[in-house]
Amino acid sequence: MFGNKALKGVFLVGLGATSYGMLATFVKLAYADTSSQGLHYTTAEVITAQFIIGIFLILLITLFQKNKKINTSIKASSIDIKKLMLVGTSTGLTSIFYYLAVKYIPVSIGIVLLMQTVWMGVLLEMFLDKKVPSKIKIVSVIIVLLGTALATNLFFNKIALNFKGVVLGLLAAVSFTTTMFAANKVATSISPAQRSLYMLLGGGVIVFIFAIFTQHTPFNYDIFFKWGILIALFGTVIPPMLLNAGFPLTGIGLGSIVSSLELPVSVTMAFFILNENVILSQWIGIMLIILAIVIMNINFKKH
Repeated sequence: MFGNKALKGVFLVGLGATSYGMLATFVKLAYADTSSQGLHYTTAEVITAQFIIGIFLILLITLFQKNKKINTSIKASSIDIKKLMLVGTSTGLTSIFYYLAVKYIPVSIGIVLLMQTVWMGVLLEMFLDKKVPSKIKIVSVIIVLLGTALATNLFFNKIALNFKGVVLGLLAAVSFTTTMFAANKVATSISPAQRSLYMLLGGGVIVFIFAIFTQHTPFNYDIFFKWGILIALFGTVIPPMLLNAGFPLTGIGLGSIVSSLELPVSVTMAFFILNENVILSQWIGIMLIILAIVIMNINFKKH
């Protein structure tokens, strides 16, 4: 059905999406853990450790590729670097909003709110291109909204959702939508490692500003050794590298479908590891959201 390149791309994107799906569970576990001083880790501590370690690891990968001459792509220009860092600020905001959101709402709800990028992307595309979305996209948006209502248990109202958490989750989706649109258009000719590095540097600026204004207690450096490496690997190193490498091989359509694996993986992790209650109607809602992503990215025209 697919060529070797496409299969390789599917594997890379799927692995990257799966890694992203595990991230929120690790963040939730970090929140529940305590440092050697007996204090719970703050969002600023978790996210700062993630970005510092992530930037360091990506820098090592970039230097290794340069020394071994593995990378044959174009070297990033100063304009490319500035653009990627600017795009990276939305990456930092996405992490901040998402990590704050899962402090107030279950991970299984947070990931559903983050997946609202599906219809937000359609709206952004309509605004930028100044044209009405296709019927397929409109149908997909309706399915996403229906799936979201089921996945957040809106109809049965058995889960009391924290309003602050919902707002933060939607803000994370807005930032993520911006990241996806901009990242697919900026400096696409340079290597995935370079793109990830400069985007992380841009995100790091936002994260450090956030940490300065929100960290009111002495910084617990234990976070670097206990959870920082794990969260950095699954949040800033593995997924961006794999997705940036896989999407050119799969194309946006197939890549978007495969990347939707992030949703069921995240909910499954929350169900088994965090013991979050996920009822049947929520699973149905999650499947509807994935169905909408598939419908939106399948080309129904005959070639």
